[in-house]
Amino acid sequence: MSATADLLVLGAGIAGCAAALRAADLGAAVVLVAKDELGASNTGWAQGGIIGLAPPEEGDSPDLLASDIEGAGAGLCRAEAVRLLAEEGPRLCRSFLWERLGVPFDLGKNGTPAPTAEAAHSARRIYHTKDATGLAIQTALSEAVRAHPNIRVRERLCLVDLITTPHHCLNPVRVYDPIHVHGAFLFDPATGEVEGALAKRTLLATGGLGYLYLHTTNPPSATGDGLAAAYRASARIVNCEYVQFHPTALYVPGKPRTMLTEALRGEGAWLVNRKGERFMRRYAPEYLELAPRDVVSRAIFQEMAASGEASVFLDLTPVAAKLDLDSHFPTVMAACRAEGLDPHHQPIPVVPAAHYFCGGVLVDLDGRTSLPGLFAAGEVACTGLHGANRLASTSLLEGLLWGIRGAEAAVRELDDAVLPDLSSLAQWRKPESPEPTDPLLIDQDWGLIRSTLWNYAGIVRTGARLMRAKADLHYLAHRIERFYHEASLSRELLELRSGILCARLILNAALQNPESRGCHYRVD
Repeated sequence: MSATADLLVLGAGIAGCAAALRAADLGAAVVLVAKDELGASNTGWAQGGIIGLAPPEEGDSPDLLASDIEGAGAGLCRAEAVRLLAEEGPRLCRSFLWERLGVPFDLGKNGTPAPTAEAAHSARRIYHTKDATGLAIQTALSEAVRAHPNIRVRERLCLVDLITTPHHCLNPVRVYDPIHVHGAFLFDPATGEVEGALAKRTLLATGGLGYLYLHTTNPPSATGDGLAAAYRASARIVNCEYVQFHPTALYVPGKPRTMLTEALRGEGAWLVNRKGERFMRRYAPEYLELAPRDVVSRAIFQEMAASGEASVFLDLTPVAAKLDLDSHFPTVMAACRAEGLDPHHQPIPVVPAAHYFCGGVLVDLDGRTSLPGLFAAGEVACTGLHGANRLASTSLLEGLLWGIRGAEAAVRELDDAVLPDLSSLAQWRKPESPEPTDPLLIDQDWGLIRSTLWNYAGIVRTGARLMRAKADLHYLAHRIERFYHEASLSRELLELRSGILCARLILNAALQNPESRGCHYRVD
């Protein structure tokens, strides 16, 4: 175990990279830890866009943006978080991403970013780079991080646990001390070793947990590692029942789901059933396809249930009539053509898929958690911005804003930060005679977790389904924890341990909340 940094940033998406850059700009020594290679975060999977500044003719304002966010959030948004993002976020998007980092947003005739529309937005305020906005942002962030002299990048390391006092103190009398975070234990799959990384301040930016669901738009690495570690350290966790489903993921039997960006519907794409009927007229006549995501997802679910069909369809012909699909949506077109589908001549089969976690580690307006020494930003954190349902294109901006604010707050605390004496802390211990990690057991356990959450805690929920899921996963959780303590450590085992804990957090929160709100929908 060794002291490594002023600020340890766990996660290298938009929140983690923005935090690392801002803290480094302020003179802090930063260690940035990426679970995979730098650049392979969930941020890079984001197609649609990020909220920027709308042109003057749109008549946009912080009040209008705040109203849109609160409308999607179904009455559960934290007012001060909404106001902060509405007032500071769009300007930060332009100044930090476009002007400083040179993110190649699509430009208009005047040479500035040309915003587009997205569902439930009252103005065209979404900056985008074709349909690969997240990748463009992540690429620019990664390049800036690698070039910064005050940032040390550590790649392909997995979070095991946060290092806390008194939990990891050798002296049992320290049990009376308040909890404080001093860094993290990190596992290197290449060597099989665990190292302790101490830091004056730690910032969680580990992303979401979409992989817990059978159908998801998230990468397989989205297993809730940071949320689980924060919970084990006793951080306050809130709003776990609010898991947002993206309405339109490309449906190909036996294949992973590929998200089809919200911008398609923003530009006029229609949702139709097999009969060709534009069914959103029955469910949201005021907004149609531009209704909030939870409304559209439930409409698709109900349409599929009524018809018995495996999917509905997204008709892109209205978009093709005014835009060149290959130019504006190359990622979507490539995904469709890879499956032998031609959006110019046929509707595309789509289903909803788990997309974004609206709950998380509770933080204040500066990203502080309930544990001294620990900050959080991005999808792992709950700022209160999203309430019960996230407005499209707010997530990247939230990660950017709270990543930067968290870094600034952490740096302000460095002068008063004191690292514990290394000799007072317990080292990581391996099992004396570890069992081999059986990949078949891990795959089987993951299958049970993902199918259980999808079937019983998905788009539509009931108390009976949630109770069944809780019972099914209760015994599995004990088996996995025993497996974790007795088997050789691996990335797959760490992810499984995080996944079962996060699944139980979702189920418990959903059971305790009988009220349908936002993306938590109880039919009973």
